[in-house]
Amino acid sequence: MKGVVLAGGTGSRLHPLTQITNKHLLPIYDRPMISHGIEALVKAGVSEIMLITGGTHAGEFLRLLGDGEEFGIARLFYAYQSKPGGIAEALGLAERFAGGDRTVVLLADNIFGHSLRPCVDAFAAQAAGARVVLSRETDREHLRHLGVAKLNGSRRIERIVEKPSDPPSEFAVTGAYFYDQTVWDVLPNLKPSGRGELEITDVNNWYVERELMEYDVLDGFWGDAGESIEAYYAVNDFVRNHGANRDR
Repeated sequence: MKGVVLAGGTGSRLHPLTQITNKHLLPIYDRPMISHGIEALVKAGVSEIMLITGGTHAGEFLRLLGDGEEFGIARLFYAYQSKPGGIAEALGLAERFAGGDRTVVLLADNIFGHSLRPCVDAFAAQAAGARVVLSRETDREHLRHLGVAKLNGSRRIERIVEKPSDPPSEFAVTGAYFYDQTVWDVLPNLKPSGRGELEITDVNNWYVERELMEYDVLDGFWGDAGESIEAYYAVNDFVRNHGANRDR
């Protein structure tokens, strides 16, 4: 299984912290944010990774990560997204890297308290399709700013709704996605959303509509450090007190 770490974006929601750097290079406790994402994949057994970034600070990732050996990566590749076009567009840059293998995609500002290894193992055993990682969120106001899964009660997702005014469940979709090789046929047929980007939710719903989407419900902490200044510091405080990517 190949790993794709997405570390692009303008980081506008963390301004002015991101005025002179990429948000994924900001510290989360004692390490740059990107280090936690790399660790999440390596500890889950994924050691061939492509990092996709953009903007004016892309070279800083090469200076930090080098060839990846120090971080436990067997082979590390880089790709550059020339302009903001959405998560799904960025993923499209990894097609040749994936080479027909299954792929786990991680948004680098998503921090998990527990290891993703059980999710990686579950997807490896899955016959085909895609998989997402859900996290229970009881704050309905917070759910209105997230992607939320509508469940049918039979271990199936009926739909993933982005930023719903009336959240259909308490289960938010985190920034860890798993795809089989079919994803490379899905991406070219996406239409830009109202904000002019190719949305990963549209990719996920393609699999949902064909009953090819499975999911795990994450135990423990999940935080999106890029969501807001408040969320960034909440993630920082959690990692300082409890660590990240811990074995269960």
